[in-house]
Amino acid sequence: MSTIRDTDLIRTNDYAEDSGEVRVLDPDGSLLPGATEPDLSDEALVTMYEAMKTARRFDERAVSWQRQGRLATYAPMSGQEAGQVASTLALADEDWVFPTYREHAVRLVAGFDLPDILRGLMGAELPVGSAGGPTVAPEAIPIATQLPHATGAAMAARHRGDESVALTHFGDGATSEGDFHEALNVAGVFDAPAVYLCHNNQWAISVPRARQTASATLAQKADAYGFEGIRVDGMDPLAVYSVVRYAREKALDPDAEDLRPTLIESVEYRYGAHTTADDPDVYRDSEEVEYWRDRDPVDRLETFLVETGRLDESAVESIDSRVDDRVAEAIEAAEAEAAPDPDDLFEDVYDEMPDGLDRQREQLRRLRERHGDALSRE
Repeated sequence: MSTIRDTDLIRTNDYAEDSGEVRVLDPDGSLLPGATEPDLSDEALVTMYEAMKTARRFDERAVSWQRQGRLATYAPMSGQEAGQVASTLALADEDWVFPTYREHAVRLVAGFDLPDILRGLMGAELPVGSAGGPTVAPEAIPIATQLPHATGAAMAARHRGDESVALTHFGDGATSEGDFHEALNVAGVFDAPAVYLCHNNQWAISVPRARQTASATLAQKADAYGFEGIRVDGMDPLAVYSVVRYAREKALDPDAEDLRPTLIESVEYRYGAHTTADDPDVYRDSEEVEYWRDRDPVDRLETFLVETGRLDESAVESIDSRVDDRVAEAIEAAEAEAAPDPDDLFEDVYDEMPDGLDRQREQLRRLRERHGDALSRE
């Protein structure tokens, strides 16, 4: 089997601090000389573009909603749409995905309804399982705890003989956690069909990547565990799709020269705050943000599709209108539902509820009786 380095994808070194990424599109959205498009139909490419536009619009509205007090603390994803959308499109329906608290677009591409995703961010249960695409596991709030879960799911699939892989999303900060090293070590030892997708968005809250590790790259950490690490331009959706697709095929190839697991470092940027409880202006300068905005993944894909005749101005306007309507309708539908029952907080935590948790539930019930709906809304 050929490796990613043997394909027509090429590596360049023109980013300010990062080098060696697999890339298909120039920062302006043009196809790089010598690069080859992934094997996707025109319809699939437009679907990718519309999903990224939907994710961007959803993100903008969610931040606005949170500022109005209509949504709890929210983790913005603008700038990281390619890493979420393209990677999910590269998977098969039988695969598994283990997300973090930022992968809102993963659920969108996996087939879940926008109102249900939004309701989950309002305090209801986020949709999990299968909705016609890959199976999405519950999101992980603690950093890196989903990596061992993904490794276990991948090992289980191999033991069963399933033709499926487990892909897990995590940030650059997660590579400093013990769970990261334990999961990758076990995956290498047992040759698990797993794909580890690290979204290196340059910041772990306010800690820059350079303070996370002395390693020149995050992808090279795979060397310690005996399998392949690849850096990809995470602002280039075509490159992300190609690399994840390659990693998936290798994970299922018993005759592959390398071990099945792959660590992918997706070099990207989050334009907004870590969460809406964060102020990135304190630790980032505007020049850095503008540098990455010039490589916007949505704009790059749009330029490519227009240049290659897949889209024209009229089609772009039509997609914009459809996306606006879809997100607005999702908000209206989500708000029309009754507020989640606070008692739900105590469900699915233990098989048998411990006395201490039961006392907390009773205390909350008494507070609700005393203060009524006002407490529920808070």
